[in-house]
Amino acid sequence: MSMTRREFIQTTSAAAAAASFLPSLLSKSARAFAENGTGLKTKRVILVAFAGGVRSKETVGTPANIPNLMRIAKAGVVCPNMKARNVGHYGAALGLFTGCVEEMGIRENQRGKNPTVFEYLRKQLDLTAKDCWLSTTGGAQTINYAYGEHKDYGAKYGANLISGDGIFNAEFRDILDRFGRPKKTGDAEAALVKKLEDSMDPEEVKKLADGALQNDTETQKRVKQFILDEISANTANLTGPGAADAKSIRVAMNLFRIFKPRVIGIGLQEADVAHNSINAYIEVIRRNDAEIGKLWDAIQADPELRETTTVMVLPEFGRDKDLNQRNGLDHGDRSDDLGKVCLFAAGPDFKKGSQSLGEFQTIDVAPTLCALMGAKAEHAKAKGMKELFG
Repeated sequence: MSMTRREFIQTTSAAAAAASFLPSLLSKSARAFAENGTGLKTKRVILVAFAGGVRSKETVGTPANIPNLMRIAKAGVVCPNMKARNVGHYGAALGLFTGCVEEMGIRENQRGKNPTVFEYLRKQLDLTAKDCWLSTTGGAQTINYAYGEHKDYGAKYGANLISGDGIFNAEFRDILDRFGRPKKTGDAEAALVKKLEDSMDPEEVKKLADGALQNDTETQKRVKQFILDEISANTANLTGPGAADAKSIRVAMNLFRIFKPRVIGIGLQEADVAHNSINAYIEVIRRNDAEIGKLWDAIQADPELRETTTVMVLPEFGRDKDLNQRNGLDHGDRSDDLGKVCLFAAGPDFKKGSQSLGEFQTIDVAPTLCALMGAKAEHAKAKGMKELFG
């Protein structure tokens, strides 16, 4: 049917007017999809590998030990039946970042063969190095969570690494006190940065210097200044049982507030003190919970971060059901205490105050993280936990 010019203008005007009311008719999830193309609101993710072997009995089974994780659970979802594989601390924790069961030797220090979540996000979403960070306790193996050796990914898509206990220590703070913190960039500051870099892992420093992480000059300056500020601040004063874990969380919190990156991984491991003392192990759990609580509060205090950030916390596996002869807890009895752990997850796309009794795998966390950000963990041997989304 032919249409006059006036009729055409009237029709298109009516259509435009109708379209202007369309967003109010869309569901909440549909509006989110229209905003970012994924159907989800998460723009930033923090993944805490609460590693070192942590039983659910001392976490969700004893809420008094973890009041802050319970707050996160109340704001989101708790999953007490996460199936874990005891392939050693390194392999099991690495699997949280790759979505694969990583068969790595207990003392092996070789990078994994599979891409990590950092690599997936950087490559598929075209993120820069300043968007992805890994803060660890400084162990030789934990720094390998930053990237793997897959031929299609690798170092150029890796995360910026800050290895907490190796950098934020009282010894280096004393160097700053002795030489003084320069007020302006110059030879003195360059010398301090050189001393700092000498205290870091040489392989990672070389990659930074060679541009493998592809940080722009301004970001490199901000990172170095941040490190200097952190060392001369309270982070260096964290001591005692679980101090390395506490530093990793504290550094990540400050990084997140200042840089607002897209993803931060936090690698913990101090809970393995449980082999020799259950009391020391519980103390580490409580201290880590307190630091995670500060991280959570910092997120909630920032309107932008509060509305866009997802936090996921879980161990790599648990520990034995019964005490050993040293009044500690090993990990090798194949009990449910060892093979099932608890995930705490909260963010704008998760159900609120919910408990999921479904059985997932710990390695399902990596593809879930990628899905939240609009990427795909294409080499993962796990599935996303979309059932937890609200």
